[in-house]
Amino acid sequence: MYTGRTDQPCCLCDDPKTVARIAVPPRAVTLMENAAPIAWRDIVGDVTLQFCESDWELVTELVLDLGMHPLSRCNVARADFSIREDFEALLNSTRDEPDQTEQEDRLLAEARAVIDDADDPMVEERDLVEAHVVVRAMAELGVDRPA
Repeated sequence: MYTGRTDQPCCLCDDPKTVARIAVPPRAVTLMENAAPIAWRDIVGDVTLQFCESDWELVTELVLDLGMHPLSRCNVARADFSIREDFEALLNSTRDEPDQTEQEDRLLAEARAVIDDADDPMVEERDLVEAHVVVRAMAELGVDRPA
């Protein structure tokens, strides 16, 4: 079944066999390798990163045990995201810059809820890793809006 996402290789090592996937806000691509030419405000929806088995173990340890995130080592070329279509050239008009505050607030709120429920046995390790990556990346970018 098509879920709207394509299979991408591991964003760290390019291994096509991945075992875990996390979603981060579009602004987080600015923390990734090779992100300079990408206008993050033109990204529509979440950015999905996939990891192979060995790298997932490393990411889990990095995030849960060392309190860091892996985004600076992830190659944005291996991320899955959609760029909004550019009708400005076609219509000869300028569109307003997209406001992604609502999406960022939603992702931060979901991430904080997962972290708050970390002791709940129903919270999966993958969800906890994703939540910490989102919160830490947004804090690094200076986006730490109250819950």
